[in-house]
Amino acid sequence: MTTRTALITGASAGIGKAMAPLFARDGHDLVLVARGKDRLEALAAELQAAHRITAHVIAADLTDPAAPFQIFEETQRRGLAIDFLVNNAGFGSNGPFLDLSLPREAEMVEVNCAALLKLTHFYAGPMRARGFGRVLNIASTAGFQPGPYMATYYASKAFVVSFSEALAHELRDTGVTVTCHCPGATHTEFAAKAGNDKSRLFQQPGVASAEAVAAHAYSAMMRGKALAIHGALNALLVQSLRFSPRALVRTIAAEVNLPPRRLAGK
Repeated sequence: MTTRTALITGASAGIGKAMAPLFARDGHDLVLVARGKDRLEALAAELQAAHRITAHVIAADLTDPAAPFQIFEETQRRGLAIDFLVNNAGFGSNGPFLDLSLPREAEMVEVNCAALLKLTHFYAGPMRARGFGRVLNIASTAGFQPGPYMATYYASKAFVVSFSEALAHELRDTGVTVTCHCPGATHTEFAAKAGNDKSRLFQQPGVASAEAVAAHAYSAMMRGKALAIHGALNALLVQSLRFSPRALVRTIAAEVNLPPRRLAGK
């Protein structure tokens, strides 16, 4: 395959880390972005040794509104043309919205929505000018429904779904595709950091591995699919939401997201 370059945010763990070897296996160079420089450098060294590709490391904190432009400037300084953009970085929180930290909720919107929007604008423009590019935005099945006790997270993923599908339409016939990938519950550091790893959502069977989700997302992106939902049960769930009363959808989402301490006190 022709050597191209992929930029992956949130590449130090979870789905982003699982995605990196897929590009490297196909002979593509990498730009690995996350806050943890040590983790990124270890991953870069491993992939370079195993696949004889070049892996660049950019340590950046996407809660900083200036970070996306700084990342873009750094790739420009290094003379890197980005052919694949994977907007994977994101985080969640768990609990009643009014009891959560407002600055942290605002940072979630910055990472999950604003950084994704900015990076897509910075990199998809040059892709369109070259007549080739692939953008992969990692959303969630959460993006198709309201999510009590994870209200900001669910809303942020609804933004990613809507934005991605609209942009995919705008860029048709340009050589640039936009894929919105929607996994369900996945075994990563996300749940523990969000505080809902003990919720019903993550205690039920069928929680996917990061590797399985990454492989599905990678395939969908390479095929230029606009919207891809990982797992037959998740796809069925998303379809069922179209015909379910909204009050019922809200109630079920609240039950699966209910913080464990509140669940125990019911």
